[in-house]
Amino acid sequence: MNSIEQRTVSKVSWRLLPLLMVSYFVAYLDRVNLGFAGASMSKDLGFTAAIFGSAAGIFFIAYFLFEVPSNLALERFGARRWIARIMFSWGLISAAQAWVGGATSFNVIRFLLGIAEAGFFPGVIFYITLWFPAAYRARIVGWFMFAIPISTVIGSPISGFILNMEGVNGMHGWQWLFILEAVPALVLTFFVLLYLPDRPKDAKWLTTEERDWLQGTLEAERRNRESIHKISWTQSLFNWRVIALGFVYMGITVPLYGLGFFLPQIIKGFGGLGNVEIGFINAFPYLIGAIAMLFWTRWSDATKERKVFLLIPLACIFVGLVAAAEISAPIPKMAAVTLAAFGIFAALPVFWTVPTALLSGVAAAAGIAWINSIGNLGGYIGPTIFGMLKDKMGNDFYAVLFLALLSVVAFALVLVIGHDKRAELGAQAVRA
Repeated sequence: MNSIEQRTVSKVSWRLLPLLMVSYFVAYLDRVNLGFAGASMSKDLGFTAAIFGSAAGIFFIAYFLFEVPSNLALERFGARRWIARIMFSWGLISAAQAWVGGATSFNVIRFLLGIAEAGFFPGVIFYITLWFPAAYRARIVGWFMFAIPISTVIGSPISGFILNMEGVNGMHGWQWLFILEAVPALVLTFFVLLYLPDRPKDAKWLTTEERDWLQGTLEAERRNRESIHKISWTQSLFNWRVIALGFVYMGITVPLYGLGFFLPQIIKGFGGLGNVEIGFINAFPYLIGAIAMLFWTRWSDATKERKVFLLIPLACIFVGLVAAAEISAPIPKMAAVTLAAFGIFAALPVFWTVPTALLSGVAAAAGIAWINSIGNLGGYIGPTIFGMLKDKMGNDFYAVLFLALLSVVAFALVLVIGHDKRAELGAQAVRA
């Protein structure tokens, strides 16, 4: 690696990644704190597992409908203003969950939250393509998505403590959970407005030489990519590879959100555990997943291999979840869940290197959002079907098995789609 490359990538990483990671940490915490609120909230409001799972998942219907328009708006208006808008609106609506009074208001608020947050994740993935050469994307996306498991590792015990605020000022603990965990999103809005530049040309903290190198490298990579795959943003919505990648992503997100919303309740079913203890136990699989994510992405970047580094984690998801469905003893069951968590978090960042090697420009903004939209329908399908199966069968065996089967579909699709290395190998030649 030459000195200007090392210096530039290091500067950009230190400038952008901390804020993006903290923002996604808060976003994901606000999205899945519902899993901790679930047991006491359902008891207080009389929700069955099916009602709770459906309302938890309706967030993703709105997400599906508004992702592509949101990402096109981000490309049009710039990341700084659009991401700040997203964070402010989701902070307000997330807090509003504290005042739901029944199934109808719960569904409405969750749907509005999906509209508010739509575009944040695919917007940042697109934003990363505007700042980082292809050779760094697995690890950069890995660091960004590191916020997912860490939000659970840190957020689980915190959520447990907040739930113990039951009765403070006449409010339930789950109400305090939604209110207190929404505040950071509102505060971060102003940091994004002040601190986040839209494109490298706006980076006054880079020298002219560094800015020219970065813009030249990214432009050369774009030309190379488009010489192999040239599609418009409208074509990207109907491209079979883009659509198939959406279903691969669904095979990862269904287990992710299914466990995210229901694992605390599964652990509670072990018996004899308080809220804080459940929080710490729930955090363990995510801690292992966080560590795996960082090492796995660096290994993938070093070998320039994506397909194998996606297939192995998908196999781990399947094996871990099937074992978790079969086992009832708490410790072995959590070990199986941990294997599945390794697969989920190792697969997530490597997955996003595949579409970013396929798409450029406005097509990337639309295509990435479309993939994320399709994939995040899993956020509706997972909790909804999980809740229905759990209610109908009286246990979580078939519900967890359902999550596992989706990873098999994803595995098969990756084998069919493959990964065209020329886009990334060409990028290496540009950098050399």
